[in-house]
Amino acid sequence: MSPDEIAGLVTRLRDQYNAGLSRPIKWRRRQLRALRQMFVERETAIAEALAADLGKSPLESYLSETGLLISEVDHTLRNLTRWIRPESVSTPLALQPGRSRVVRSPLGVALIVSTWNYPVLLALSPLIPCIAAGNCAILKPSEVAPATSAVLARLLPDYLDPDCFAVVEGGVDVSTSLLEQRFDKIFYTGSTRVGRIVMEAAAKHLTPVTLELGGKSPCLVGKHANLKVAARRIVAGKYLNAGQTCVAPDYVLVHREREPQLLELLVRTINDFYGEDPKQSGDFGRIINTDHFDRLMELAKSGRPVNDLCSDREERYISPTVLTEVSPESPLMQEEIFGPLLPVLAVDDMQEAISFVQARERPLSMYVFTKERDLIDQVIAETHSGGLCINDTVMHLANHDLPFGGIGQSGMGQYHGRWGIEAFSQSRAVYEHRLRPDPPMRYPPFDEKSEEVTRWIMSGRPTLWQLIRRRLGLG
Repeated sequence: MSPDEIAGLVTRLRDQYNAGLSRPIKWRRRQLRALRQMFVERETAIAEALAADLGKSPLESYLSETGLLISEVDHTLRNLTRWIRPESVSTPLALQPGRSRVVRSPLGVALIVSTWNYPVLLALSPLIPCIAAGNCAILKPSEVAPATSAVLARLLPDYLDPDCFAVVEGGVDVSTSLLEQRFDKIFYTGSTRVGRIVMEAAAKHLTPVTLELGGKSPCLVGKHANLKVAARRIVAGKYLNAGQTCVAPDYVLVHREREPQLLELLVRTINDFYGEDPKQSGDFGRIINTDHFDRLMELAKSGRPVNDLCSDREERYISPTVLTEVSPESPLMQEEIFGPLLPVLAVDDMQEAISFVQARERPLSMYVFTKERDLIDQVIAETHSGGLCINDTVMHLANHDLPFGGIGQSGMGQYHGRWGIEAFSQSRAVYEHRLRPDPPMRYPPFDEKSEEVTRWIMSGRPTLWQLIRRRLGLG
């Protein structure tokens, strides 16, 4: 779309929002049910697009994308009335007689800019609370996953109200044109570098933003961890989607005494999951494009592979690989890996591991494997991350009642479940005061008595009965 066409589209959606089309609760529910229907009826078409872009199997596509979206829609429909209901709050005596409440109002027209690694989930998961909160939206899928972008552009208009929702395809030039428009909310998922660009563009219009970015999510394995379980769950989380997951364990810090055993179990688990030749496994995906393939192969030079590192540039295949003898200053440890390379670093104790994490940017997720409650409490108290998973990886995303979001370099703002409603709503303060009584002491001119009563009311918390007694001279 040209810049003029984009400007016209934003204007059209804003007109529909201002006309109130997206606000009725019945309309919101109807749109959410239609979206769910799309996931069910067009599951095959979506899975084929994901296979073309990322080599995902149909089951992985369902488990990590469409299945999660169906679950999220169902959860939203069950709880929507409760989430958007006005919330009564207490009203102090000085403001009586009256009542106070918080009303959640939609923000208006939102821009959702998605990324490529989970191109269906990360495009439509923010759209669910956007719809539920009563907004209109433009969705910009990632051009890096062209098959999925095309299928979303083709399917969504068949299910959602085209007067309130639109899909805009294109590259950087289209994204730039979109960011020049005034939106009421921008929701961006992607890299930290582009997140800064999005935030800078939003600042020109003072548009609120939610940034879901990346980061090197650490995985701590303590001296008393169950290594067999840890290895299975680390491998499952790391090599899902060929490691192209924003919350994948980026590197492992393991107690030095347990490093040899953990390395052995990680390699054995990779073979159990994907076979002797993961290239032939229907459960192991591909790198999104050759640029990322080349970047990952260069990063792999920073460590020594514990198992065989195999690759095929034409097929965009890199085998699931565990790396050791990795320097903390190496390129592998300076940027988010976003691929099937897992560096394992030994530490003398968990305090060293915690200090290692504290010295770096705050990650999107953090993982701890241990049986020690003191270590769990210490990690919670002394570290920062968007999310924390104990004795597992990645699975915290599957709980729609947990907020998902980053901190610092890994993002700002949260969504999922009711947190998504908050992200796309304004919590509006509403105070309603009765017309009577209307005591003259609140208005000028103020005499000595009115000042005394006012100060007394505001400095303490007298009950209404105490105030009546004072006015009657009874104490």
